[in-house]
Amino acid sequence: MTTRTTSASPAAVPLLDLQALVAAVRRRRRLWSSLALLGLLAGAAVAVLLPPAPSAVTTVLVAHEDDQPNDTGTLIRTDAAVLKTSRIAGKALRSLKSPEKPADFMADYLGTGLTNNLLQIEVTGDSDAEAVARAKALADAFIADHVSRMREAAKAEAAALADQRDRMRDELTKVNKAIGDRSPESDDPKEAASIETLFARRAELNSRISDFDERAAEAGTGTPKVVAGTQIVDAPRAVRHSLPKAVATDGAIGLVLGLVLGLALAAVGAVVADRPVLRRDIATHLGASVIAELPHRSGGRWQRRRTRAARERLTTTLARTVRGSTEQVSLLELGCARDTSALATDLTRALGAEGPVVGVGSVAPGTAWTDLPHLGTRTVLVVRAGHGSAAWLHTVARQLADQCIAVLGVVLIDPDPRDRTDGTLWDGLHTALRGRSERPARQTGTGRRRRPEGQPVWASGASPARTELRARGRVPDNDQEVR
Repeated sequence: MTTRTTSASPAAVPLLDLQALVAAVRRRRRLWSSLALLGLLAGAAVAVLLPPAPSAVTTVLVAHEDDQPNDTGTLIRTDAAVLKTSRIAGKALRSLKSPEKPADFMADYLGTGLTNNLLQIEVTGDSDAEAVARAKALADAFIADHVSRMREAAKAEAAALADQRDRMRDELTKVNKAIGDRSPESDDPKEAASIETLFARRAELNSRISDFDERAAEAGTGTPKVVAGTQIVDAPRAVRHSLPKAVATDGAIGLVLGLVLGLALAAVGAVVADRPVLRRDIATHLGASVIAELPHRSGGRWQRRRTRAARERLTTTLARTVRGSTEQVSLLELGCARDTSALATDLTRALGAEGPVVGVGSVAPGTAWTDLPHLGTRTVLVVRAGHGSAAWLHTVARQLADQCIAVLGVVLIDPDPRDRTDGTLWDGLHTALRGRSERPARQTGTGRRRRPEGQPVWASGASPARTELRARGRVPDNDQEVR
């Protein structure tokens, strides 16, 4: 016993078919290309209609008392944060004699640490001159505040060291007095040991007093280095904005954002809509093989020639099938009524001389399924790729099976040009044109039924040499079955 696993088995169906998703997104290129173009135009319009405000930039060299070679930028980030305080903004506004509030002014400038000791200040204003003046005032206010803070810190440190030194001196005075009160000629061993302890303490106090004197002096001499090291190294200057560069930059940003948004919307829409695009999926859902493909629109001259040749081959194949059929054959369209009418017209020309030709219908939502057998007990489905949902394709296959209408094959309109999947069903009942071309003739009491003389080779019920598109009532395309 041989077990066969078909491609349509549940175990072989992936949770997310990336190939089908990519094909569906590619078919919606109008959506994401339109959004990308819209983003490009919006970005360019923003650059032209909303130009950046006049701005100025200056660079300040900031010296720190605690500078270390391995500093990770903590000190300069602290300076940038101090720059964005109301105290610095208020000092700058007072030097400019501006009535603006510090909170409003802080929104117009920004400090950025370039290195451990370089602070860049960027300021905006109503004009280039105002922006330069604001940058100069901010730099001066920051330098003055920084120097003042360093001086106060140095003074506080020197005062603390001096206080400790004075306490040491007071203690030294007490020790010297204690030593003077002792008799150096005493023979008492305990007295001698106490005197030695006092002498040792006096030596220690003298050493510590000397150390505090040096540290206090260093604290006082460190401030001039900070004062001299903190200065403006790049004078305030206006920043020149290039309109073409701004248009290109903003346009590129808008293009990328629009493209990403369009691709996301196309992908989500493709997953939610679940409209098969690949010939493999369409053949699987309809239960019939794809026998031919025709583009929805003709491109250049070479493309039109190829389309015409493919249509002629398909017309020849269908005409040969109809001539050899003892049963009525119909064309049923889904999402491509115009292409189906053109194909029926071609068949009219090929079969018009042999009798009346009629039998074009629709399997779109709203179809009267019980009327389809009157068009023919055998049919060729003309389906536009990506038009019907998977649920509706299942409905079509089920309704045709219930009406005992055999599907000879599927003509795929507007296929994906990069589709490399196989649209042939290799297992199950073969009813496609490449398989059996005719079902067994119905038995009568005297033998096989034959087509009567004068019977139309396509179907009966219409005037000669005429193709009729029997339009059915349409309802909104959804996934509900219409019976």
